[in-house]
Amino acid sequence: MIYEVEGDILLTGAQLTAHGVAANDPMNQGLALSLHESYPAMHKDFHHWCHQQHPKPGEAWVWGGVEGVRIANLLTQEGGYDGDKRPGKATTANVNHALRALKKIIQREGFTSVALPRLATGVGGLDWNAVKPLIESQLGDLDIVIYVYSVFIPGQAAKEL
Repeated sequence: MIYEVEGDILLTGAQLTAHGVAANDPMNQGLALSLHESYPAMHKDFHHWCHQQHPKPGEAWVWGGVEGVRIANLLTQEGGYDGDKRPGKATTANVNHALRALKKIIQREGFTSVALPRLATGVGGLDWNAVKPLIESQLGDLDIVIYVYSVFIPGQAAKEL
């Protein structure tokens, strides 16, 4: 079941937190920056994975940290190789494929709760009205709790179940 909540996604009680990035993303803006600052090892491991796998937009990679922290990096944007590490804009096709990859991860790993931001609507540049139906279409049939953080309120925990 999908629930829209208001608050700080960094304070979620969900088992998995997902966010949109580009391959080789410097993670220096928005939620990616906050996650980079909170989990510097995730950022380092993500770049290592990108250099090893050369992922394409639409793929997803999950990182596991201390105390059970799990972060899903969804490649919603074009990424830079060859020295250009600035993320490009997201596309609805990339978001759709990344959500499909996330769904497979959720099913394979047995997650029972996931938190998502308004995916690809910040740095990614997409309109929420185009992204929200993709989340509902790809994840709405899962029998788990999905929190979509539709309003960011720094330092405030959302009213999760």
